[in-house]
Amino acid sequence: MSTAISTHRETPMNELAANGDQAVKTGMLPDHIKTGWQFAVIAATGHELGMQPMRAIRSLAMVKGKVVESADSQLARFKAAGGRSQFEVLDETKAILHLIHPNGDKHTESFTIEDAKRAGLSSNSNYSKFPKAMLRSRAITAGLKSVGWEGAVGAYDPDELRSEEFPERTYEPAKEAVREPVVSGPAAPALTLSVSKDDPMVKARHAVQLAKSVPELNKLRSLVQKRRNEGTFTEEQHHELVELMIGKAELLPDDDTGQEFPHEAAEHEVTA
Repeated sequence: MSTAISTHRETPMNELAANGDQAVKTGMLPDHIKTGWQFAVIAATGHELGMQPMRAIRSLAMVKGKVVESADSQLARFKAAGGRSQFEVLDETKAILHLIHPNGDKHTESFTIEDAKRAGLSSNSNYSKFPKAMLRSRAITAGLKSVGWEGAVGAYDPDELRSEEFPERTYEPAKEAVREPVVSGPAAPALTLSVSKDDPMVKARHAVQLAKSVPELNKLRSLVQKRRNEGTFTEEQHHELVELMIGKAELLPDDDTGQEFPHEAAEHEVTA
């Protein structure tokens, strides 16, 4: 039997489990994966979320039927699906996050250190060591559920579950880095993004979300390039859409045609 870990979407569970048995023997999997069937269940769960098996193994755990996935990973999937996010405030006392669903729906989520105390979370040592990272995570996970994003259904950050259900995790300061623009203080500007379903950007984000292969993304990139040349999209909007396509390409299964989605923009390589 082959020891290769298949990424084909129709791989039977027993074959995934057999592959998982081989992977467990390497001793290089996360500690919570001890059997091939645990590997198979997590890989299958990841497939439902658009992840390839090893991405799922790195990112997910299962606790009493709940999917445990870090807030950072959930936000990355949201943005790869065409969603948008921006922190209005992010400091050690408060996180205010603006979200725009791929379909254009808009939501603002806030979580403060006082909210954490009322929820009985202050006993978690991470709130005293890394309050900004913890507030950020709770704003993300609550916000994704509130905006109604399907990818967050049934997914929980480890710190959302009781400590007896999932061990308290340790943060590394470097993981606090945020890609979104951050503006702190009372003068922070509101997020100004068009949410009209007729907006070309909304349509383009939705098209990226629906793409099912790298060739589809390459065709979409050519169209986006053409629209930028025509003035429909600004340079900034074009860059944003290419970044979304890159994120989407990383979540897609291996492409049998051998085509790759380029990670660097090069106008002369793209034909309209």
